Amino acid sequence: MTGFEPLAVSQDWNKATSRDWASVLAELPLFSRLGTRRLRKLAQEGTFAEFAPGDTVVLTGAPADSFFVILSGKAQVRGKPGARTLSTGDYFGEMALVDGGRRSATVVATDELHVLRLPRQTFMDLLDGDAGVAHTIVRELGARVRRLEGLPKAG
Repeated sequence: MTGFEPLAVSQDWNKATSRDWASVLAELPLFSRLGTRRLRKLAQEGTFAEFAPGDTVVLTGAPADSFFVILSGKAQVRGKPGARTLSTGDYFGEMALVDGGRRSATVVATDELHVLRLPRQTFMDLLDGDAGVAHTIVRELGARVRRLEGLPKAG
């Protein structure tokens, strides 16, 4: 997804409130079906992090303890196969959280990167509590597998 601008917090990420972050999350397709209270709870349970260009966000083989949503900036997924660029609105880290495994790829910031980091339990509670979010993630995982295997997109 591109073109998303987190207007409510673009002036100062460090002064944003959970209400501001909930507004940002509501704009992302993954969370667009969630109600305001649920979004605020996510914003309160998540942490927000900033990475400089070249910083490693996650490392292949590391334990998976969080799910990440890119609020602004870009990152590069490094791994064979599957190297790709992620940008505002994209997310990563869900596969290892879902299957309990370790990180399958390294993700490195390619410019100033702001992310929401949701702890594993918060992420799993979200999936348990909202079939729409779970369906979106399962659909995305399937599309990634197809892309990596060179198969056509599902209809």
